[in-house]
Amino acid sequence: AKFSLPFTKLGLCPEAASSLLLPRLAGYQKAAELLLLGDMFSAQKASECGIVSDVLEPEKLQAHVDAQVAKLLALPVPSLQITKRFMKSDTRQAVMDKLGEEGLVFIDLIPEPQAQEAFKAFGEKRAPDFRQFELSQTKAKA
Repeated sequence: AKFSLPFTKLGLCPEAASSLLLPRLAGYQKAAELLLLGDMFSAQKASECGIVSDVLEPEKLQAHVDAQVAKLLALPVPSLQITKRFMKSDTRQAVMDKLGEEGLVFIDLIPEPQAQEAFKAFGEKRAPDFRQFELSQTKAKA
C-alpha cells in the first residue's frame, strides 16, 4: 500500500480533521513532514506513524483479520463499547471543531490560483508550477 496526504501539493489545506488527528498519532514532526510535503509514503512508514496498526503480506491478511475478529467476539460487548467511548470522548468535539475549520478553509482555497494550477496540471499530466505565484498573493496565513 502507498499513502499520500497531497493537500499542499494541490494548493489546499488538510481535511477530515487530519491536521488535528495526525499530530496526535504520529507526533508533530512526522505529521508536519507528511502534511507539508505531501509525498507518497509506504505502509511501513504509516505503521511507524500510527496510521495503521499492522503491515501484513496479502496472503496473511485474512488469517490475521479472522484471528482479531475472534478475539473481539470473545469479549463482553459492553466493555468494548465503553472502552471505545472513553478512547474517543476527549477528541469528539475537537474533531468536530477541526472538521468545520478545515472545511471552510478548504472551500476558500479551491478557487485560488494555486489550487487551479494544481488541478490544471493534473489534467495535463504534468507537475504543477507554483513558482509563478508570489507569496503575497496567498490568502493563507502562517
